[in-house]
Amino acid sequence: MNKQTIRDLPDSAVRGKRVLVRVDFNVPLDDTQRITDDTRIQESLATIRALTERGARVVLLSHLGRPKGKPDPEFSLAPVAARLQELLDGTRVTFVPATVGADAAKAVQGLRNGDVALLENTRFHAGEESNDAAFAQELAALGDVYVNDAFGSAHRAHASTEGVARALRPAVAGLLMERELRYLGGALAEPERPFVAIMGGAKISGKIDVIEKMLPKVDHLIIGGAMACTFFRAVGMETGKSLVEDNRLVMARSLYSRAGDKLLLPSDATVAPAIDRPGDAHAVPRDEIPAKEAMFDIGPESAAAFANVIAGARTIVWNGPMGVFETAGFDKGTRAVAEAMAAATGAGATTIVGGGDSAAAVADFGLASAMSHVSTGGGASLEFLEGKSLPGVVALDDRAS
Repeated sequence: MNKQTIRDLPDSAVRGKRVLVRVDFNVPLDDTQRITDDTRIQESLATIRALTERGARVVLLSHLGRPKGKPDPEFSLAPVAARLQELLDGTRVTFVPATVGADAAKAVQGLRNGDVALLENTRFHAGEESNDAAFAQELAALGDVYVNDAFGSAHRAHASTEGVARALRPAVAGLLMERELRYLGGALAEPERPFVAIMGGAKISGKIDVIEKMLPKVDHLIIGGAMACTFFRAVGMETGKSLVEDNRLVMARSLYSRAGDKLLLPSDATVAPAIDRPGDAHAVPRDEIPAKEAMFDIGPESAAAFANVIAGARTIVWNGPMGVFETAGFDKGTRAVAEAMAAATGAGATTIVGGGDSAAAVADFGLASAMSHVSTGGGASLEFLEGKSLPGVVALDDRAS
């Protein structure tokens, strides 16, 4: 973490200044435009409060959904502004139904010290995703300081995440961004050992680079979810109707042979005739998956074995569920891993959940607060763990060495 943060900004750079903050308010909405999960808003509050308490005039930027570069009421940030006002009780929050232009500039000019304004969805403009320099300059004109606190969008070189940081200085990290980089960076650079990585989810293809990057660093690499079936098939086992990526069998076979004892695959599987028949779920040894059934979760022996490895670890990084955790009957393996990680946290281990479905799972199980860190960025955390540079981070000011 060699980037400057808001902690490095002197009061003279904050008080009375327009601080342009890129947040990640890409929250889920139901058909009535009601927010169904405000975690990402909650995670931004520390940075917003730290700035308003120092007298900043905070101007928030965010995208929401995929409106395809033009205004779409379905993706307006108005409901987010209403929820933010509830959470920031006592702070004046203004929703501005424009992102740039005269109306946005007027609203920003009208802010008082300690006020907050949320501008309309940045993706209502085609220049956002194309990282258009002119659009980035329009955004930059609305602030005196730039802060990026949107780790979940930091892997995208968009105008509000990368372009504006090139046009407006100082450009520093917010507190959430700082925490994300500290935990994920620490896990890669100086993990306390034993260091265990857990990879799950449906496909190996999206996580090959992460596995390749992590394999030399970890003491154990646990593989679960449907991606385990690609490994099973690669070493000659029957996988029935399970999801298998035939075009990744050679890669899986290579990883299996190179990993040796580090790689831990499930020893049994929870199978059923179809995903909509969890009532027919039953456990079988991994080499006895019936031809007319598919694996939808790891089995109980695997869950116990993985939990035992987790219990002995001091640093654990988890990305991807062990099964179809959204369906009762196929959630036991993911729950066992989550509970084991929670117990490990209590025993002093550092536990990191890498966003995406894993973050959704620990939230569903009520265990998010029992983890050392739950990342807000699924795609960004994966790219970070792969060793890729994140454009939204690279563009920020370096801390003097």
